[in-house]
Amino acid sequence: MQKKKIIILVFILVALTQLYIPASMIWEKEDIIESGTEFKFRTAPVDPSDPFRGKYITLNYKDNTFKCTDESLWKKGDKAFVSLITDKDGFAKIGDVSKHKPEDNNSYLKAKIGHVTQDGSNMLTIEYPFNRFYMEESKAELAEILYQMVQRDSSATTYALVVIKKGNAVLKDVLIDEVSIVDKVEETAE
Repeated sequence: MQKKKIIILVFILVALTQLYIPASMIWEKEDIIESGTEFKFRTAPVDPSDPFRGKYITLNYKDNTFKCTDESLWKKGDKAFVSLITDKDGFAKIGDVSKHKPEDNNSYLKAKIGHVTQDGSNMLTIEYPFNRFYMEESKAELAEILYQMVQRDSSATTYALVVIKKGNAVLKDVLIDEVSIVDKVEETAE
């Protein structure tokens, strides 16, 4: 009888844990969206042969490089804290890159170093943690075509709307000339 109670108790604990973990992840993302700071990141053209893998669009970013003071302090894959500023057009730019969390700034994110120059130019390339925008599968093919066309058009403005709070980031939307890519796909489909 005692063994049966233990099994039931363990089952209940496992079930509650399975509910708690995804619920806390959802709550954390919603908290970031609700109380974080929005930044617009300019997107760059992606490889036209493979901008989608499954149900998401792969994003590259234009302003993802930073001139550091000493490139020898960094190596590819290092964890970095990227402090963000906004340029005159309202787009995110890298203000500073550090190995330590900034104490006086909530507008930073945790990222990785993607590339470090080895030629004395002291340039770091940042790999942002939000390079995939998930979409409904039925809209993915049309979105792929639309996104490729827009990336070739130099007059179009494309950017990712990202909400950041204390190092964490949530990719909220991808916009083409101030219109969500989801809405653009629906307009095009009609």
